[in-house]
Amino acid sequence: MTFGMLVLVAVAIAIYLGTAQRVLDRLRLTDRVALLFVGAMVVGGFLPDIPLSDNVAINIGGGIIPFILAVYLIVKAGTAKEKIRAVIAAIISSVAVYAAMKILPTEPTYNSYLDPLYIFTIIAAVVGYLAGRSRRSAFIAGSMGLLLTDIYSRLEVALRGGSGNMVIGGAGVFDAVVIGGILALLIAEVFGEARERIQGGPAGDRPQSLRQGLADAEISEELDQNEIKKSKGDEEGFQGEE
Repeated sequence: MTFGMLVLVAVAIAIYLGTAQRVLDRLRLTDRVALLFVGAMVVGGFLPDIPLSDNVAINIGGGIIPFILAVYLIVKAGTAKEKIRAVIAAIISSVAVYAAMKILPTEPTYNSYLDPLYIFTIIAAVVGYLAGRSRRSAFIAGSMGLLLTDIYSRLEVALRGGSGNMVIGGAGVFDAVVIGGILALLIAEVFGEARERIQGGPAGDRPQSLRQGLADAEISEELDQNEIKKSKGDEEGFQGEE
């Protein structure tokens, strides 16, 4: 079992025990849906790859399921702005990783302390958070950035006339997609929580004076709207009398 598989099993246990509820709420995922996707990725990783051409195939667990999850999260996003931001963040993350692959070694060396694959994973996670900002967008950018990079690499090999079988989302890319998305989500959670505390915290944690001030503002706004409606009603009534 690969490291990515172990991470997915750990995530499944955390979801089952309820310790990931807060994060799932931010992603707008229920426990059942989250476990369904995790299970599909684990099982899909052991299923035969789906051929796309004579020498190109796609892995179910590392390619198809993560893409479906990303589309699902984009559809569940609250605003069109967040949907667009998630897509753009994924593209920015993939470009950053692809550029890093042109500079850094892609294969481990005798004096390397960390597999280059995980270096690219960290780059995707950090850039994904910086570009996406929200937890949902960061997760999408972290995972899809690596999957898109794999697609870029396959296309580059094909355009150069390379031969040999190629699997999108297979082998180490499976681990990278899983870890990249989860790491980006963790970064967004840590920095998002810190930012919320600096700004006064969530609504339930705000000081009483701040909550009272917001309530007074809402009441004042409601009264203003009522006055506007009343004025329009009086004006219409006056015109009717004429």
